[in-house]
Formats: sequence, structure tokens, C-alpha cells
Amino acid sequence: MVNSKLTSSTLYIQKLHQLLTMEYEAEKEEFRIQSERMGIQRKLRRGICWHPVSVGRSYYNSLNQLVVEITKDYQEDSDIDTLFEYGKPVQFFHTTQKEANYYPFTSTISFVDGDRMVCTLPSTQALIDLQNATNLGVQLYFDETSYRTMFHALDTVMKAQKNRLAELRDIFGGQFPVQKRQLQPMSFPWLNSSQQDAVNEVLCAKDVEVVHGPPGTGKTTTLVEAIYETLRRETQVLVCAQSNMAVDWISERLVDHGVPVLRIGNPTRVNDKMLSFTYERRFESHPEYPQLWAIHNTIRQLRENHKSGESTHQKIARLRERATELEMRIREDLFNEARVISCTLVGSANKILVGQHYSTLFIDEAAQALEPACWIAIRRASRVVLAGDHQQLPPTIKCYEALRNGLGKTLMERIVENQPAAVRLLSVQYRMNDSIMQFSSDWFYGGKLKSDPSVQHRGILDYDTPITWIDNDFQEEFIGENHGRINKEEAQLLITTLKEYIQKIGIHRFLDERLDIGIISPYRVQTQYIRSLIKADAELKPLRKSITVNTVDGFQGQERDIIIISLVRSNEQGQIGFLGDLRRMNVAMTRARMKLIILGNSATLSHSPFYKKLIDYIQSLQETSPRREVHE
Repeated sequence: MVNSKLTSSTLYIQKLHQLLTMEYEAEKEEFRIQSERMGIQRKLRRGICWHPVSVGRSYYNSLNQLVVEITKDYQEDSDIDTLFEYGKPVQFFHTTQKEANYYPFTSTISFVDGDRMVCTLPSTQALIDLQNATNLGVQLYFDETSYRTMFHALDTVMKAQKNRLAELRDIFGGQFPVQKRQLQPMSFPWLNSSQQDAVNEVLCAKDVEVVHGPPGTGKTTTLVEAIYETLRRETQVLVCAQSNMAVDWISERLVDHGVPVLRIGNPTRVNDKMLSFTYERRFESHPEYPQLWAIHNTIRQLRENHKSGESTHQKIARLRERATELEMRIREDLFNEARVISCTLVGSANKILVGQHYSTLFIDEAAQALEPACWIAIRRASRVVLAGDHQQLPPTIKCYEALRNGLGKTLMERIVENQPAAVRLLSVQYRMNDSIMQFSSDWFYGGKLKSDPSVQHRGILDYDTPITWIDNDFQEEFIGENHGRINKEEAQLLITTLKEYIQKIGIHRFLDERLDIGIISPYRVQTQYIRSLIKADAELKPLRKSITVNTVDGFQGQERDIIIISLVRSNEQGQIGFLGDLRRMNVAMTRARMKLIILGNSATLSHSPFYKKLIDYIQSLQETSPRREVHE
């Protein structure tokens, strides 16, 4: 009986390996097509390419890597969302008659901010090639390393026997019940009762705990408190998330809490506060670093002199040995000083962490992480705490077959299903007017959410309905790009609606109270068109800094006083595309604090039970409002 249970658990991981292989092949093929068939201008619009660029200064960084600075030689359209970020691989090319000729090496981004990035290079010859190039460009390269790391992690999990990793694998699969410690509950008066329960359950968990944090429920606050209390019992913990931005956010909150953090990998949120607790910055600030730098410099000079002979080789060998001793001592000092080691899930495979093991691993935004990525970090831990919301944005999967067969199901979702005793829901939200929250609560969270009294009736205008549906029958267009849906007339109606609502508030009051507006569309092409309309509208010029336009993904984790959503889809067939992923709509609606306005074609969208119920709900609000609004 036990053996069959273990076999089923291992078979699940084996299936996961197969699905990840499908995703790997699909993404690799997409990159090949992207490189061979897509023109430079299209790559620029997609945010995956810079061209032309200039080569700036080159130097050896604190980790003795040869790096080069790259800057844009052009003014980029502000509508373009760049996808370049720390840790991603890139490939350089030069153009002749608009054809791209790629260099036979890849680089890794070690820093990016605005129009400038710093890339590591594999050799001095690579640097010479770039310095001599004309019409130089750089584009994102297929991330082979991340996949290799995930495959290796899954292989390790499949082979695990009679160790803690094997136990966690089988517990997560539901083969064995979770174990709890019996501890006296602690009181945290600054937290609400559901947050206090979650922290206490984290402290009691022997194997795994899930902190389920719906929008506005203070998930980060709860997680920081849980980490802080865990550190009263443990020397050090590992804190991870899928994205660099999520790692930065939780790291910054921990630093504000007075916790010494060592951030592995450069932050996306570039500021002095963030940089000051990175491994690189701490490394070069160490008292023994100047000595190490001098040794590396001497080694480089000996190599550049091209002197061979036994004495030179021996001298280099002795210097290397001394450098290794210094590096190990500095590294040991940095790790001994830190209470929290933070990095992305893939970053937890960094060679800096070789040999490190932690009693507890915290994974933030776990509902956005592929399960294989989670196992990279889990190999370093004895117990796991996951925090997130599986009713918000899922991981991005490019292979439909892999998605259909289960790759999109996250480890957090699996544990919620298999181990409900290990799940704690945060049930009090502090963001939204109660009417904005209620529909989301009923549909996604079993009606279990409630609004804190401080936000329950928050609003901007007296007698205003918190949610407004603006119906229209404008037709969508398809412009040829992936998911390239656009509805220009709906976008123009949105601008009119936006200006009318601001006029109702009063521009002076809007500016004095620093109100902010988020405009969301699931379709990138629609957001770009809306941005162009705002840019061309003179009336909106003084308000542009208060207005953000982005896709649903771009608004994850954010909130605004007013949210306006353009749903775009309008067709006779009732097709709604990926509006059918209701978790995205949950994210879009729950960004609003005080006012939510949704523009859509009810005839098309009512084919979906979700949107039909949403429209009926909004209509019921308008019917019971002290001053009913009618929009046609």
C-alpha cells in the first residue's frame, strides 16, 4: 500500500517533467521563429530588442565577471513595455541592410534601468567584437538555463528516497497528512484575527502551510510577521518568489521590519535602499574586498603579459588559491550576518547557495509560480510556507497542450486541494468599497471575505454607485498579432467616460487629493491605443501622471482609486477568448478602491455565466442606489 502511494506521487512528478518538456520545446520554437522571421521593428514593439545601441565602459565587477555597459541610441516609444530584466540571457547582433547577424556567444543581464543595461561577457574577445561593431543591437535569448535548472530539480525529486525531500513530495501529493506542532497561540494585536491565525499556523506547521491572501487582505503584512516570528526560533530562513519584483517587495518590507536581508541577484526596483542589501554590494563593501580585487588584478596582468613558464603558472596558481580563500571567507561573513536569504526560485540554484540548507522556505506569490520552479528551492528546505492567491493571475504557459494537461496547476493549488488542513484564508480586506469586493468574494472566495469598516463605504462622489457597467455594441477588430484584439470605438468611449467622471469630481479636487486612475484591458494592443488617445488629448495633459494604462498582468499587486476596464470583445459568435480566464478579471476588478467602471458588450459577454452574473449584480446595485445611473 505504501509503495503504491509513493509510486503515484513519483508518477505525478514524472508527468510534470513531460509537460515541462512540451513547454520547453514550444518556447524554444517560438524563439526560433521570432529570431528568423520577425523584423527588428516588430521586436522593438514587443520589448524584446534594443537597436541601435552603443557600447560604453567595460570593467570587472565585484564577482570578477567581465561586464559591459550598453545604452540605447534612440528614443523609445513610452507605450512599449520592455521585457529585459536582471538574470535574463541576451544575444548581440549587428545589422547589414536590415538583416541581423548574430554573434556566437550569449550574455546575461546583470543590471537594467531605463535606457541602460549592464551585461556579463564570456571573454575579452566578445568585448572586442562588440566594440568594433556597427549598427549593434541586443535581444532577449531563449532562457535555456532556467529550464535546465527546473528539469534537474524534477529529476532530483523523482529519485528522492527515504529523505526529507521524498517526504515533502508525498505530503504535497496528499499521500500522508500534514503534521502540526502543539504551541500556545501567540497574540498579535496589530493583526486581525484571520491574520493572527495564519501566523500561528505557520509557526505550528511541521511540513507545509498555505497563507491564502485574496486582494487587499494584507498577505504581505501577514507573511512578514510570520517570517519575523519564525526567526525567533530559527537562525536563518530562505525567502523566494517567482519574479525579481516580488522578491524585492518582500525583501524591502523585511528590511523595514529591521530584519538583516541578503538579496541574491540584483533587484528590479533600482534604488540605493534595495541595492544596499544585495550580495554584490555587500561583497564589495567587505573590508577584505580591496585585497581580493588586487589579487584578481594581478592575475589579469600576468595573463596579459603573455609570459609562460613554470614560475608564472605557479604564481597564478598561488594567487588563485589565495583569492578562493578570501572569497570563501567574505561569503561566510555575509551569510553569517544575514537572517533572511532572498532570491527568485530559479535564483535559489545559484552557486553561491551550494551546500546551504534551511529549516524553513517561504515562497511568496506562489500561485504565479510553475511547480517545477518551486522544487528548485524546496530541495534546500525541511518545511515550506506558501503565500499567494490561486484565484488571481496564474503562471504564463505558452504551450496549449501542456496547459490543458495540467502544467498550469501550481504547487499551491495542489496543496490547497490535497491538504486543506494546511490552508489559512485571510478574510478581511482593507482596499475596496464593500460593493466592489462583494461580487469577487461571492464568486471566487465562497462569500467568506468581509470589508474592514474603514473601507466599507469608501467613495469619491456622494450617491455614486461603486460599480458602473457601460454597455456598447462597437465591434472588435483583429490586427494580426497574437491576441491582437482592438476595439477603437470602445477605447474612444472610455476616454469620454474618463473625462466626464473627472469633471464630476472637479479637476482641482482631483489634483489636490492626488486621486489616481488605472485603465486596464486584457489586450495589449488596446492598452497601446488607449495610451495614444490620452497622449493626443490636450484636456488630459495635466492629469497624465495620475493615469496608468496597462494590461491585467501589469496591474498585479497594484491598486488605484478609480479603475476603468475595457473588455474589447464584441462579436456575433459570443466568443470571449482569454476573457474566459476569470482569474484575470478578478485581478482587474479588485484593483479599484472607490470606483470601478467596466466597458463591454453585454450581448457578447453574457454568453459566459460569470459575465452575465456580473452584469446582473451591477444592475442590482444601480437599482438600489439612492440615485440610479443609466448608461446606454
